[in-house]
Amino acid sequence: MLVNGAPPLFNVILRIATLVARFSLIFVLAKFLVPQSVGLYGLFTAAIGYALLCVGLDFYIYTAREFAETEFKKRGSLLKNQVVLVLILYLLLTPIIFVFLPEAGIPQKFLWWFLVILIFEHLNQELHRLFIVLSKQLIASTLLFIRQGSWALAIAGLMVLNENYRNLNTVMLLWTSASGVAALIGVCKLHSFRFGGWRHRVDWVWIKDGLAVSGAFLIATLALRSIQTIDRFWLESLSGTEIVGAYVLFFGIASTLSVLLDAAVFSFKYPELLSLANSGDLIKIEFIVKKMFATSMIIIILFSIVSISIVSYSIDWLEQPVYERNICIYYWSLSGIIFLSLSMIPHYALYALKSDRSIILSHMSALIFFCTLVPKLSDKLGYISVPIAVSASMSILLLTKLVAYFRVIWIRRHPRSQGDCSGERHTL
Repeated sequence: MLVNGAPPLFNVILRIATLVARFSLIFVLAKFLVPQSVGLYGLFTAAIGYALLCVGLDFYIYTAREFAETEFKKRGSLLKNQVVLVLILYLLLTPIIFVFLPEAGIPQKFLWWFLVILIFEHLNQELHRLFIVLSKQLIASTLLFIRQGSWALAIAGLMVLNENYRNLNTVMLLWTSASGVAALIGVCKLHSFRFGGWRHRVDWVWIKDGLAVSGAFLIATLALRSIQTIDRFWLESLSGTEIVGAYVLFFGIASTLSVLLDAAVFSFKYPELLSLANSGDLIKIEFIVKKMFATSMIIIILFSIVSISIVSYSIDWLEQPVYERNICIYYWSLSGIIFLSLSMIPHYALYALKSDRSIILSHMSALIFFCTLVPKLSDKLGYISVPIAVSASMSILLLTKLVAYFRVIWIRRHPRSQGDCSGERHTL
């Protein structure tokens, strides 16, 4: 099977190169920056991730479905509508971001870095999602390497060779530069598709309908992102920035698993699930889901063995006692990422089958469980309660999505026993 004239293996190689670069980055930062700076970097990236949700509102979820069902000559109008919405959101939210960030512990000197990086990362993120929907995985992976892998390799080289570059300002500069280059290339590639409809008037009714759909999903995404943002700030309040630095290191290593699975499995099967759901082919959907689980488990086992070995041998090289003392954080972080990654398989199936409410409820359940568990554990276990709670909440996420997936499949197979549920769309 070929993707854009190139074997899927080449796409995976690009993603692996990105992973290696990001993997190297987190070790280099841990080696050459003090743990407090690594912790600040972690808080900064967490804030970027949360801000991306606020300025994007998960509107791509609505656009992706509409894009697949819209003829080529009208697709530009959909993108135009989304661009208009995003511009309005930036005008409204930028002042709020500048007020909130200092209160959240982000130094004033990083505010402008934050805004520029946010804009570039947002544009790149939307382009990446669009290319995946269009089955342009190779383009998506190439741009991903430019914006995430290239500058990670550059900063690693600079910090190793010259101590003058061992600071967060250098990190921000190279991050911004790589994101800007990727965004420029992505926009040029998008322009080459020559989508029609750009001159159509802004469809405010379409935007309103999209906000209704994406707004429901935004609740789910915010719930999940809240776990992955609150954890660092909660950890900081329980133990200080130094421990956050250790958590950022170990969680960053573990999270490369989810990126690897996205490259090797999800990015190829996600468009296929959408197509099969539109045709109502449940047998093939179930087959693909089972195949995704089998492939994912092989990758998870191999990754776990390799990463645990690397982490164990790399602690001494870092020469930072805080990492050696807290290596148990890695095991909890890895288990959490494994649960999260596996949960994405029923997630994509539920999304394709338009069972939005199931996804929302599962994410909310995980967030509530996390926020309930940390206070109960922290009195006895201290700051280690945070990564434990993250792992436990991700297991809840996997369980609830699996239950929802089997329920939706059963209902689709037996519509009469549940009333006319064959076309259910749980969109709030």
